[in-house]
Amino acid sequence: MRLPGQLVFGAVLSAVFLLAALVSLVWTPYGVEDLVISNKMKPPSGAHWLGTDHFGRDILSMLMVGARTSIAVAIVAVGIGMALGVPLGLAAAANRGSLLDEVIMRGNDLVFAFPSLVIAILITAVFGPSALNAILAIGIFNIPVFARVTRGGALSLWTLDYVLAARVAGKGRLRISVEHILTNIANLLIVQGTIQFSLGILAEAGLSYVGLGAQPPVPSWGRMLAESQTLISLAPHVAVFPGLAIVLTVLGLNLMGDGLRDLLDPRLRRAR
Repeated sequence: MRLPGQLVFGAVLSAVFLLAALVSLVWTPYGVEDLVISNKMKPPSGAHWLGTDHFGRDILSMLMVGARTSIAVAIVAVGIGMALGVPLGLAAAANRGSLLDEVIMRGNDLVFAFPSLVIAILITAVFGPSALNAILAIGIFNIPVFARVTRGGALSLWTLDYVLAARVAGKGRLRISVEHILTNIANLLIVQGTIQFSLGILAEAGLSYVGLGAQPPVPSWGRMLAESQTLISLAPHVAVFPGLAIVLTVLGLNLMGDGLRDLLDPRLRRAR
């Protein structure tokens, strides 16, 4: 089976940043807390491949550790969204038109009314800014996304013959949802999870940019951008490389999501 080109390209881009994050667990060219003021804002060179920032820190090392931060936040946040949103969506679809369905969907509408940034502000107003609170904010926003996707995919299956046969055989709604519905919308959830993962990285960068994400000395791509925005005219590389890291990572994950959709959707496979 021939893999879609965007899937391959997206997977390669994503793998580069995942590899950088994994390598940063054991090695970085320089310590991310090493301040060498005499080397501040040095352009890319053999000693510092991507240059240094306004504190003399190695930008490549900062980006590697920042990738670890972004990926960890996005993975946990998407995990929270799936762990809570998928069961809610299955329950709503299994009880379509009931009070439970209305409560779940109106609750989703309520959460959708508050963007992740607003939720993060509410959380940090109580608990203070941190990576954990960024995870909570992004995770809470992901719950209604997965609930809606799950409900929409499940509703289209509840009227099919094999589900009706399972009901006639005496299987309950919970068992049907787990054995027949969930397994048949897994592809849809995988694709949506990939997309939400890219949005999670973008949201983490945005929250860190406004000071609501990971706090110093933990490196963050968003905070690197915020700290370098006034230095663009003096040292463009300080802002360009963190921006490129965010753009390429999100692009890679989105391309991979599109490629997975094309690969896993049987209708698109038949069209090809």
